[in-house]
Amino acid sequence: MKLKLSKEQKKKLLETARLTIKKALYEKIDETFPDLSEDVFGENYGMFVTLTIRGRLRGCIGYVEGVKPIREAVKDLAIQSAFKDPRFYPLTKEEFKLIKVEISILYPLEEVKDINEIEVGRHGVVMERGFNKGLLLPQVATEYSWTREEFLNQTCRKAGMETYCWENGAKIFKFEAEVFGEDKI
Repeated sequence: MKLKLSKEQKKKLLETARLTIKKALYEKIDETFPDLSEDVFGENYGMFVTLTIRGRLRGCIGYVEGVKPIREAVKDLAIQSAFKDPRFYPLTKEEFKLIKVEISILYPLEEVKDINEIEVGRHGVVMERGFNKGLLLPQVATEYSWTREEFLNQTCRKAGMETYCWENGAKIFKFEAEVFGEDKI
């Protein structure tokens, strides 16, 4: 089932992510967290929180599937993206002032039998073989103007596999996501 979040609900999630990071950095903050008691925020969905500075990735962590209610996942993933993404040093107070927050709510994975089922810009991709697994969100292919084949190959690389792994026994899954950010509402 797809969510249809209102503009106000999206703003609440983005504000919650930002305030969660701010509280971790400054410990005491004056702002009040938004109320996330609405039923929709109790639903379990996959989710990613992405942080950028001047358009460059600064952290991105998520859950492929819904393991926590949205109201908990957004806080957990904001902290993980800011301070635990192994590709980056923990976010600093100076950087906090520059970050843009983006949230992607993932809809259930569907196994792909024919790569032509994948629509660049609409679908994200998960590539899996053995212990290797990698995911790229739908917006990544659009940001880099990748073709379907480039998107699949980049997902192979993200999973730590060879390019064209999708022709060599890797399972492919597609998903759709509701993506929104502070500069996109």
